[in-house]
Amino acid sequence: MKIRSIETFSNEFVGMVRLSTGDGAEGWGQVSPYNADITALVLHRQIAPHALGQDALDIDALVDAIPEREHKFPGSYLRRALAGLDTALWDLRGKREGKSVCELLGGRPRPFPVYASSMRRDITPEDEAERFVHLRDAQGYGAFKFRVGRECGHDQDEWPGRSEAIVPAIREALGEDVSLLVDANSCYTPKKAIEVGRMLQDYGVCHFEEPCPYWELEWTREVTEALGLDVTGGEQDCDLPTWRRMIELRAVDVVQPDICYLGGLTRTLRVAKMAQAAGLPCTPHSANLSMVTVFTLHMMGALENAGPYVEFSIETSKYYPWQDGLFSPALQARDGKVQIPDAPGWGVEINPAWLATAEHRISALD
Repeated sequence: MKIRSIETFSNEFVGMVRLSTGDGAEGWGQVSPYNADITALVLHRQIAPHALGQDALDIDALVDAIPEREHKFPGSYLRRALAGLDTALWDLRGKREGKSVCELLGGRPRPFPVYASSMRRDITPEDEAERFVHLRDAQGYGAFKFRVGRECGHDQDEWPGRSEAIVPAIREALGEDVSLLVDANSCYTPKKAIEVGRMLQDYGVCHFEEPCPYWELEWTREVTEALGLDVTGGEQDCDLPTWRRMIELRAVDVVQPDICYLGGLTRTLRVAKMAQAAGLPCTPHSANLSMVTVFTLHMMGALENAGPYVEFSIETSKYYPWQDGLFSPALQARDGKVQIPDAPGWGVEINPAWLATAEHRISALD
């Protein structure tokens, strides 16, 4: 079953991948969001030449061979492009076997708990609390994540006093029965992160994500060792040796790989297994409603060390207009859960109307 062609349909924000074999089988995947048009070019230039003509069912071999063939390019873009190939191959395999990817991995499609994930720092504590209350009442969320600090902020807040105000405001609005998670997006030095973390503990926050610059693993470990709540991270890391080091250092309490950033499902499963061997749970990063959340739901439905929920963005088309109309059926939260699609492969259909608006490229054997 040889790979005959690889197509991309992309714009600046998101890029879909269609893979076809010589016998007419087909699978759909997605490269990593953001600058996806650049990533699509990387796929055709540096991924497709090594994949065309190869066995579509030997996913592990391809995922291992391509980074070696492109060893002079060890960074993020190659992995973002590799994710498109990998996820299309998993879809093809699922369709061929008549199983969802979750079932291929030994799991069972079912409604899976999610946490409502805010992407905004431009929102006041009062407005964030108000929309969380609405979402709790309308869609049954039992866990919420919001932002503290400034992105790569060198200990600075988005505006003075915002973090100190938003934590008690959210807790007061939602009460004690809701789990609260926060994301600092690489804001703090260890000293400041520990100070903020103790304030978070006082309000029962259970999850402190990426408190320090993510590349400073020792800084993050210092925070982890000082605090009683879960310190989490890893979304940005696409290098498996870095993951091994992070886990060996016990830099975090919970690992958060991103399937699209890391290079696909195959590589993410390896990280999850490393974490399982170390006794750490895996709660991946899936911070938008592109296919990355579909991929994550399938994986989490099968992981033995799956965390308690999947990240589910609450940002609508007003904030992320590019994520609308990508596939159907659309993911929806009900009673704080989202159904893992149960049709073969990823269990969704890419929207033909969206494809018609995207830039199309093809790499083929002939």
